Amino acid sequence: MLGRGDHVLSLNLPEDKVLNPKKKPVTFKRRWNQLSKRQRSVIYMFGFIVVLTLFYAFSLDSKGAVISVDSVWKTREKVTLESFKSSLRESQESGNKEQIAEPPKKVFEVPHEGQVANNRADNEQVAKPPKNTIIFPEPSTPRQKAIVKAFRHSWKGYRQFAWGHDNLKPISEGYHDWFGLGLSIVDSLDTMYIMGLMEEYNEARDWVEKHLNFDINRDVNLFEVTIRVLGGLLSIYHFTRDEMYLKKSTDLADRLLPGFESESGIPYSDVNLFTRKAHAPRWSPDSSTSEVTTIQLEFRYLSWLTDNPKYENVVSKVSQLVHKLEKTDGLVPIFINANTGQFRAYSTITLGARGDSYYEYLLKQWLQTEKALDYLKDDYIQSISGMEKHLVRKTVPNGFLFLGELLGGSKDFKPKMDHLSCFMPGTLALGVHNGLPNSHLKLAEELMTTCYQTYAQQPTFLAPEITYFNIQGENSNDMYVKSNDAHNLLRPEFLESLFYMYQLTGNTTYQDWGWQIFQGFENYTKVANGYTSIGNVKNTANVRPKDMMESWFLSETLKYLYLLFGDDPKVLDLDKYVINSEAHPFPIGRANA
Repeated sequence: MLGRGDHVLSLNLPEDKVLNPKKKPVTFKRRWNQLSKRQRSVIYMFGFIVVLTLFYAFSLDSKGAVISVDSVWKTREKVTLESFKSSLRESQESGNKEQIAEPPKKVFEVPHEGQVANNRADNEQVAKPPKNTIIFPEPSTPRQKAIVKAFRHSWKGYRQFAWGHDNLKPISEGYHDWFGLGLSIVDSLDTMYIMGLMEEYNEARDWVEKHLNFDINRDVNLFEVTIRVLGGLLSIYHFTRDEMYLKKSTDLADRLLPGFESESGIPYSDVNLFTRKAHAPRWSPDSSTSEVTTIQLEFRYLSWLTDNPKYENVVSKVSQLVHKLEKTDGLVPIFINANTGQFRAYSTITLGARGDSYYEYLLKQWLQTEKALDYLKDDYIQSISGMEKHLVRKTVPNGFLFLGELLGGSKDFKPKMDHLSCFMPGTLALGVHNGLPNSHLKLAEELMTTCYQTYAQQPTFLAPEITYFNIQGENSNDMYVKSNDAHNLLRPEFLESLFYMYQLTGNTTYQDWGWQIFQGFENYTKVANGYTSIGNVKNTANVRPKDMMESWFLSETLKYLYLLFGDDPKVLDLDKYVINSEAHPFPIGRANA
């Protein structure tokens, strides 16, 4: 039926065409041309898939497996060819032939020297380390293996009872948080790496990546967080070139920078990582001199890595300001005001607490910069002369040389030496090794003997926190310990000096001394879940455990012992590395950053 607007079309064809039409043959080309563009596209796609599937199946049949790993080092996985084949067979036997099995995941292990060749013989494919990755040899001596065992014992307790917290309380099976930054994890990353403890290291690395968060509303100590957390992250970055560590380091440093926003440029002691506000300590208007002058290695190295001078600029300014201040023959008081930029009048001069690492970082900054900053070397040499003039004394009756203190503005001498001062022999030897006066080595050797005696004269063979010395001949003892000073906190300072002295002199006596001290730790500080500080080194029957394992035991004490006991004293070569105050190594020179 036609409607309005429709038209009638008539078609006149010849009669023969209508009655006897000629059938054309149906060809592939004709049928193809009759298809729409969409239909042809679908066929093209289907054909491509078929070809790709056949090619992939042929590859599997002829080669056994096709393995593609974007970056084994980045994901920390080691792919084993045989296990991958096994996984593939299991997948095919289950009827899921078109789904290729994923390579099995395994904790990545950094191969030690010589291990790569052995792995290849076992048909394993081990990824090559990224450029500049540092690989350390396996523990080579029974003593080194004993230290590794001690670390594993400590780590097991920490992992079980304090994971993610700052310090382990091994007796009460708990933890203590100081800053809430997982200090024991971050502080010991490079220790585990150097020892080859890759299972422990990888677990710690994952915690850092996923859980180390600096966006916390909490005050932290600028110095402690710099040497432990920033130093720990930068050191392990140097060894592994894992970019995650550098990103974390930069985030932390940016949060610490407000600490330098004082009127003088001398930093405040405390910084809130969330608000980024800084202030003096609650108990004093002043900062500790050692703290504000023992952050330079870390910030300078970060500037070198990021090619951003802002980090180095703030800490270099501090060193320059302190350089210009009046001193006592190179010796500095232990307190300095961040607002005025001046030392506190009449404060103590000591190479112990709050003064110690100022002298250490004078030398180490000079070395880090490839001896470019002569004012630091000059300040260091002057300070050693001042130390010999004002602080060095010998005991009666046996003439042990020690470093005392000056009280009340360099007037009164106190025959007292902190265990912290026992870092000084190693620093002196390092200076001599780098061309400074040879007389410093004799001083170092005599101080080593005295520090050793602070251990050897105690029945536990563990040194007290503070020792007093007899210089008047009032009794027959060269040294004595007050009850309040008899604690041992698992400190590393003398072990640090043993490491330096052994590497620089080759004298194996220093190894033997270290082993004796380690036996003291084993006998009187080892508990079921780790190692603990003790309250009394003077009585083997009553050491009074303090239920605390500080992060420095993992970061410094065990690391220095491990390095001390190796066959190769230069596995961490002091001509190539400068080691920060928390035992974290950095390369010497910007070109090696």
